[in-house]
Amino acid sequence: MMTNLFLFGSFGFFEGMGRVLDLGGTMAVYNESPTTEEADNHALYSDWQAVGNDIRNAINSYVEDQETES
Repeated sequence: MMTNLFLFGSFGFFEGMGRVLDLGGTMAVYNESPTTEEADNHALYSDWQAVGNDIRNAINSYVEDQETES
């Protein structure tokens, strides 16, 4: 299962260790969009990409099952 984590930043090991000690939450940085419309558009696009990937995986799985039964 692939999930889209656009709204969350990606962290390295040392950044993760720093976050453990960041009790005030000063390191909390998220991917932001200039406008709410742009954020919605990006989220909607990402959602439909996930749907397309799920359908593609289902079709590929079905085809593989049909090939092994034959």
